[in-house]
Amino acid sequence: MLKAVPLMRFGAAILVCGLAAHSPQSRAQTPQDMLAAQIRLQGYACDKTVGAKRDAKLSRPDYEVWVLKCSNAVYRVSRYPDMSAQVVPLR
Repeated sequence: MLKAVPLMRFGAAILVCGLAAHSPQSRAQTPQDMLAAQIRLQGYACDKTVGAKRDAKLSRPDYEVWVLKCSNAVYRVSRYPDMSAQVVPLR
């Protein structure tokens, strides 16, 4: 048997969901943010991301190579889809 839900509670749920869509965490992430998060998960230090540039010479289809600049280090990050990144500290 279905239970009737008061309209006021339903409207409040929509309002709460609408506010959550505008939270800071829902902003679009840049490649440098995604790369920094990935290497941090793999144990590398990246205090503040400064920039990321794709290395067109080393990259191939389904294999990306990036140079990630952090405030404390520079890394070459090689990625295959759905796999851990290969990280080489440059400085």
